[in-house]
Amino acid sequence: MFTNFINAYREELIISGFVIGILFILRLITIVAVRKLGRKSGIYKARIRLICRYVTGTAIILALIIESFIFGAQFRELIVIFSSVFAVLGIALFAVWSILSNVTSGIIMFFNFPFKVGDKINIHDKDFPVEAIIEDIRAFHLYLRLNNGDLITYPNNLMLQKAVSIVEKDAIEDVSKDDDVEII
Repeated sequence: MFTNFINAYREELIISGFVIGILFILRLITIVAVRKLGRKSGIYKARIRLICRYVTGTAIILALIIESFIFGAQFRELIVIFSSVFAVLGIALFAVWSILSNVTSGIIMFFNFPFKVGDKINIHDKDFPVEAIIEDIRAFHLYLRLNNGDLITYPNNLMLQKAVSIVEKDAIEDVSKDDDVEII
């Protein structure tokens, strides 16, 4: 039975091997570039790993789409499937648009954010001004330590919407560093 499957889909399996190999190499190149950019910019390894997970997820989704074409799915069939999936996702994401907004802001902040963990910043908000030290930057929010010692979370999308100024670079010395274990 297994040999029948291999004989029936020999060409598709060979093409699939090439496609998966190429996507794997592109994923590795992208991850290496993200890590170099992260190290050059002084970004902590936890944030670098998060972006690497996004790259891996994108590569897997791309591989599934390409593999469906290789094994004979018609474009018309995939359009029906994707339109149904995107309709459900669209409704679900509309319900949780702020989460999507925060994740997108987190990705933008990874590549273009002038502040890093340990910097003291001032968020210029008319209703709730904040002066705090950035303790951690996550996918959805930042952890900010106020002068009185309180720890608050601040959504990533608000960091991109509000004016932020730096008060002091490297305001704390004992920022906990991530371990040196790298995950691909």
